[in-house]
Parts: sequence; structure tokens; C-alpha cells
Amino acid sequence: MTRVLITGGAGFIGSHTADALISAGYEVRLLDSLSPQVHGAQRQRPAYVHADAELLVGDVTDAVAVERALRGVDKVLHLASSVGVGQSMYDIESYVRANELGTAVLLQALANRPVGRLVVASSMSVYGEGACRAGDGSIVAPEERSLDQLKRGDWELADADGNMLDPIPTPETKQPALSSIYALNKYAQERMCLITGKAYGIPTLALRFFNVFGPRQALSNPYTGVLAIFAARLLNDRPPLVFEDGRQRRDFVHVHDVARACVLALESDQSDDVFNIGSGQSRTIVSVAEDLAGVMGRSQMTPSITAKYRAGDIRHCFADIRKSEQLLGFRPQVSFEEGLDELARYLADQIADDQAEKATEELLRRGLVA
Repeated sequence: MTRVLITGGAGFIGSHTADALISAGYEVRLLDSLSPQVHGAQRQRPAYVHADAELLVGDVTDAVAVERALRGVDKVLHLASSVGVGQSMYDIESYVRANELGTAVLLQALANRPVGRLVVASSMSVYGEGACRAGDGSIVAPEERSLDQLKRGDWELADADGNMLDPIPTPETKQPALSSIYALNKYAQERMCLITGKAYGIPTLALRFFNVFGPRQALSNPYTGVLAIFAARLLNDRPPLVFEDGRQRRDFVHVHDVARACVLALESDQSDDVFNIGSGQSRTIVSVAEDLAGVMGRSQMTPSITAKYRAGDIRHCFADIRKSEQLLGFRPQVSFEEGLDELARYLADQIADDQAEKATEELLRRGLVA
């Protein structure tokens, strides 16, 4: 029986992927540090982790733990990562250690003990501002918004002459535009894996996840996905905090679809390539906050528009998934509405420690919000 190692496997995406792999007949081993920011101070095996999944508690930066986790493994899904644009801008050393050094330790071990396939989680953050269409119909890569522009509250993307740009789905061919330490980390992770995989004959794919949502997301982590942050606010009868004007657009993809994409990538005969994993649709952040409040029965909690910006944030980015459809056979199956209903049912009996204001205050103190 094929055994798959999932680093970061006790987390949100990892645990759902473990479920999917076990259902498909795989043996699954999880390596996870059970970070207190994600799993709480107790650092206990989460109740949602599949009973048939072997869990090894250890850090991906620990070479001994990684060597132990790789014994008898046929394929690796590398999800272990510190996640969050905002926190990455001040907890720089920690993010580089977890994301880049952790990946280096894993790859060093794989160089000595190659496996049949490696799949690494990357992120839409590597694109910076997504692709746009100019007034003449040409496809352009927008420049990063200037500090002066953001201070004026002039949020939208424009060309050098001030003409507005129309955001369009971003394909994998768009050149990286790294606006945060986290984005830099994720691009480094994918390149390190692809380079090492090619050198050592390990078929390797990088999956660029867009905004993943669904049950099991860490509600008390203020740097997790935006829907989980909004949910923590609403569970505490507080309105969601929305930066800029709330009209920035994102692609929300359900975790069940992401888990299926991971399985497809592990089973694929593709290699040395990157793939977008998203829904192929875009939504404004403020509409998402309103939709979530509605399904949670808190429609009266209208979003609080801060009209502030955060260092490292981008305006629009949503996925062109045609390549993933054609070469991986990936097609999203969970609609946003279905996923939101499922999330609301999950949230009904959850308790969340809302840390959003505390996190924002930390960013303010460091001059990373204005």
C-alpha cells in the first residue's frame, strides 16, 4: 500500500487531504509541530484527525524528526508552513525559518532518500497584484501600488497614465510579484522543491492555493484565512473588520476541493510544473463578510470598513484554473454558497477567541497599517 507523508498534516488542509487519501486506500503519516497559534496551548492531537492517520509530533526544521517521518514513505505532500501576510512582515525570522529552512531540511532528507513524488503547497500571494486588462485590450501585470497612493485612499489599480485597469483571472504564466515576506517564502518553497526534484529525479508539482475556506480552520489565529477571521468576530458578536474599501477581489475555494486537488497532484504523471488551485470565480471581501454574517444569523452585524491598508496586501487576485482543469483533471465541485452553509453549520458549536483587533494593533504599533 502506498504511504504518503503530509507535513503540517494535522492542520486545516492537511487533515482534509488525509481524509481523502485514506478514503482512496492510502496509508497516511502526518508530521506536525502542533503550533500553539494554530492548535492551542495544549498541543494535543486534534479530534478531527482521522483515526487511521499516524501522527508524529515534530517540527519540519528538525532533521531527525523529518528523517524519522520519511521512513517507508512513497510520496510527500509538503504543507508545513507559517501562514499570514501581516504577521510575516514583523515576525520575519520565524517565517523564514519555518517556511524556507523547514523546506530545506525536508529537501536535504529527500536528496538522501528520494520518494516517488513531491507536491508542495504554494500560494496565490506569489502573484502580487493579479493580471489585468488595459483599456486597449492588452493583458498587463500591474505595478505595485505606491505608498502615496495608499495613503490617499486611492485603492484601485491603474497604469502609468492613471487609466483604470480591469482585473482578470490570473494564469500561472504571470511573473511573480512578491509583496510580502510570506509571498517570498512561498515562492522560495516552490522553487526549492522544483529545483531539487528535477535534480534528484523526484517528480514534483507546486500547487498555488487561493483563499481556502471550510471547517477546521483555526478560528483563534488572527493570521489565518479571512473567512475564519470574520467568523471569529461574528461568533463574538463583533462586526468583521474589512481593510481598504472592501471592494478588493479574491477567489474562495472550498477545502474539500483543495484536498481533491492534492490527491490529483499526488497521482498525476505531470512534473516540474505549477498549478493554480482556486474556484475560478471572484468575490469582493465586503460581500463575503456580508454573506457569512447572513448564514450565521447575524445579518445585523454589518462589516466595519476601516479605510486602512496593511503592508504587503494586494488589491485583486483570482485564479485562472484552465491549466489545472486540462492537465490535472481538477474541477471545483463545492459552490461558494454550499461551502458557506457547511461552514455555518460547523461554526454553530464553535468557540473562538477573537484576536483580530489585537493583531491589527500590533501591525499599527509597527507602522504596518495606516
